[in-house]
Amino acid sequence: MSLKFGTKDVTPPVVLAPMAGITNVAFRRLCREQGGGVYVCEMITTRALVERIPKTLKMIAFADDEDFRSLQLYGVDPAVTAAAVRMIADEGLADHIDLNFGCPVPKVTRRGGGSALPWRRKLFGRIVREAVAAAAPAGIPLTIKMRKGIDDDHLTYVEAGLIAQDAGVTAVALHARTAEQRYSGQADWEAIATLKQALDVPVLGNGDIWEASDALRMTALTGCDGVVVGRGCLGRPWLFADLEAAFTDPSYEPRLPTLGEVAAIMSRHAHLLVEALEDEKHGCADFRKHVAWYLKGFPVGGELRRSLAMIRSLTELDDLLAKLDPALPFPREALGQPRGRVNAPGKVSLPYGWLDSRDDDTVPEGAEMENSGG
Repeated sequence: MSLKFGTKDVTPPVVLAPMAGITNVAFRRLCREQGGGVYVCEMITTRALVERIPKTLKMIAFADDEDFRSLQLYGVDPAVTAAAVRMIADEGLADHIDLNFGCPVPKVTRRGGGSALPWRRKLFGRIVREAVAAAAPAGIPLTIKMRKGIDDDHLTYVEAGLIAQDAGVTAVALHARTAEQRYSGQADWEAIATLKQALDVPVLGNGDIWEASDALRMTALTGCDGVVVGRGCLGRPWLFADLEAAFTDPSYEPRLPTLGEVAAIMSRHAHLLVEALEDEKHGCADFRKHVAWYLKGFPVGGELRRSLAMIRSLTELDDLLAKLDPALPFPREALGQPRGRVNAPGKVSLPYGWLDSRDDDTVPEGAEMENSGG
């Protein structure tokens, strides 16, 4: 399979989904060391970027060896979004821009953003067109990521995909759930197939890719041009090695790491975080949330797990990791299982009167967010 973002050959056709608090420069490097693809930074809000909020500017720092810098923007105001894209283009801040129309978090949708926005098709179209126009002079490919719609009664994905295609996007990614589903239930891969049949630009599928075999199955069943991997790589950055091998040789059997090999990756991850944050205390604190994901399914005692999830230094981490049995095999029962957020469906928070008109392109009051990262 071949996939291009502008002049970039995306091989294998795999994209790391931006995840708040996860896909920072350290995690991206850890994943890039495993295999090829496009590795997207955390979500950046257009207002915070344009106003040069220091925290946001630090979040868009890329490593020197990131040869294809991918950045996801969240915006609700077409003018502010275009200004952010022009800033990226003029200052050479990234090589690829993705627009977020998929976030289901209430603080985002209640402002009319994320997965709520495609319902207002004229506003959606204005944002995408102005962003594409702002990116074009610098030759920056612009893609979008979206969900099926707000709920089963308010589906938007095919129409939104056609609007985005007409606006000139490079590709469209679909997380095959509604905003109401959040991260519950099963992704509707048939929706990905429907979108692929409707569009001429490449379509990327997202949702329930826990193993490399899932990615191959998704592309075979839907005809999609590539995959977006989110929660499946939490505590499993080697998934990208499996994906690269599987897209090269579909008969590839993934090599499951022993606990000793997982411990080595855990140590590497923590050291990269400390290096990126330039602070051992903060780097170790940031690493703590990853511990449960890395150890999922392994027979590791509760006291040791708790200690690992409370580390204060790299020395403490490495001392605790040395207590693990390095010969323990990877737990096969953990394969194919959901990781990360698994929550119940919930009513989508929307601005007052949001569903009343599809063609109202007024920007909701207070829609723009100051904080990046979701």
